Amino acid sequence: MCGIVAYTGPREAYPVILKGLKRLEYRGYDSAGVALLNSGLQVFKKKGKVAELEEALLGKNLHALTGIGHTRWATHGEPSDRNAHPHRSSNGKLAMVHNGIIENYALLKRELQNKGYHFESDTDTEVLLKFIEDIHGHHNGSLEEAVRIALKRIVGAYVIILIDEDNPDTLIAARKGSPLVIGIGKGEHFLASDASPIVEYTKEVVYINDYEIAIVKPDELILKNLGNEKVTPFITKLDMELAAIEKGGFDHFMLKEIFEQPTTIFDCLRGRLDASAGTIRMSGVDDNLDMLTNARRIIMVACGTSWHAGLVAEYVFEELCRIPVEVEYASEFRYRNPVIQTGDVIIAISQSGETADTLVAIDKAKEQGAFIFGVVNVVGSSIARVSHAGAHTHAGPEIGVASTKAFTAQLAVLYMIALKLGYAKGTIGMERYTHLINELHMVPEKVATVLESSSRIKELAEKYKDSTDFLYLGRGFNFPVALEGALKLKEISYIHAEGYPAAEMKHGPIALVEETLPVVFVATKDAYHEKLVSNAQEIKARRGKVVAVITEDDPVFTEIADDTMSVPAADELIAPMLGVIPLQLLAYYIGLAKGLDVDKPRNLAKSVTVE
Repeated sequence: MCGIVAYTGPREAYPVILKGLKRLEYRGYDSAGVALLNSGLQVFKKKGKVAELEEALLGKNLHALTGIGHTRWATHGEPSDRNAHPHRSSNGKLAMVHNGIIENYALLKRELQNKGYHFESDTDTEVLLKFIEDIHGHHNGSLEEAVRIALKRIVGAYVIILIDEDNPDTLIAARKGSPLVIGIGKGEHFLASDASPIVEYTKEVVYINDYEIAIVKPDELILKNLGNEKVTPFITKLDMELAAIEKGGFDHFMLKEIFEQPTTIFDCLRGRLDASAGTIRMSGVDDNLDMLTNARRIIMVACGTSWHAGLVAEYVFEELCRIPVEVEYASEFRYRNPVIQTGDVIIAISQSGETADTLVAIDKAKEQGAFIFGVVNVVGSSIARVSHAGAHTHAGPEIGVASTKAFTAQLAVLYMIALKLGYAKGTIGMERYTHLINELHMVPEKVATVLESSSRIKELAEKYKDSTDFLYLGRGFNFPVALEGALKLKEISYIHAEGYPAAEMKHGPIALVEETLPVVFVATKDAYHEKLVSNAQEIKARRGKVVAVITEDDPVFTEIADDTMSVPAADELIAPMLGVIPLQLLAYYIGLAKGLDVDKPRNLAKSVTVE
């Protein structure tokens, strides 16, 4: 949640920060603001999107060589000008931006009020800033030392960056539980919540770890831990191109990312899956093959769309590897007292690699002796660093808030892992193994074929855009795809939608069926196909509208359904990677037809780094 950008160096800070905030707006867009050092500290902030802040600042003197910026996803306090970041200290000399939640802010606020401090906002951020200010005012030490003392008292998650009128070329930053990356230029530094604002200026970055404080000047970067011991910065080369975070001629990032999937799936498979040789090479799996093949059980831990990928993987792993699999919501897993033993394998799935609940969940499991395997998209992310081993999805930056290409890339990685383990264990034979490798190899080409039907799906969106409810049904490997289709529609169109196993329809949801209810079946040909036909007939008997994702040349569902979206034939294990594509397009085009902001749906943010 929330996007943070900061700069110090010889450039004009405001244009760098403004461009960075626009690139981070997918992380939050309730309000935005900047603080600039320009013959004194100036703070400008505005409710709404970054463009509204930009318009409000036209004509103002914004000259500054050091500055901080923020785009907000509201936690404490409604979206408003006064709750927008940056927040300012009582003496007016400090300003701070913050991503995270300070859980003990109420106690600190009462203490500060008793000392005479007044608060201009409803935020926990202002409380933390004034707590730092109070410590700084009552100790003879530096601002850095005041930050260190304050953070030892803080409960919660944070990335903070402070700017100080008395030290105009220095930024103080710290993190715990939320991401922070620092780009290293020539006599300049760039700070941000992720690398997208930085890649234009430098490919050399340092990922800040939990409990580290960064003292950043144009020509110097000092890292320390909370014990005031210096830490050697580890410089990483960014594997990201500027074009990857631009729209590239598409109207929206979401549409671009849907259409990128033939490429992103290919990139995920490239160098790993060799269909001609019938081999899969994944260093994270190969180096830990005994641990993985001898797993007592596998627990998939994830949130949202990644949780749906884990559900598909549960079916695939149990089918191919004969290992018991559980799929857990990270937000529930972290607060339970789960029975974890040595020999358990936790597969943590996260697009950003920074999902707060997933991070805490795997830390907890790691303490109890589990082996952690991360499946993430972002190189250098927290989950990637905490895991014992892992595999990157190589999907490239995903800017649209609703995840699309990350889902299919996660599935590609999880399929490859399952195939490797199943073959190594002897639970699938050479013929089945080779067949599924070839099926997976053909997915990018088949996805490209599905995308050719986008105009037909756009027509369906116009037909169903005024519906108030949708029901999504699937069975077997396609049940999680129904869940994902319903989630996409909710996220993008704000239409109520629910996903169910098709057989569960008769245990309640069928009461909703009437003429105005579209029921979307994920009905590609598989072992459940005849059962789904019966379920569809039950909907038709009650005058519901049947919309079906079907395998090409399926005469049965073509006759039953009011409307169809077809995909090429594929093995039933692989079919979810194809069946989800029409559902992504349907959600996109319905949102578009309703005139909504499909890249930034209300109340949502891309990377959920707070509870």
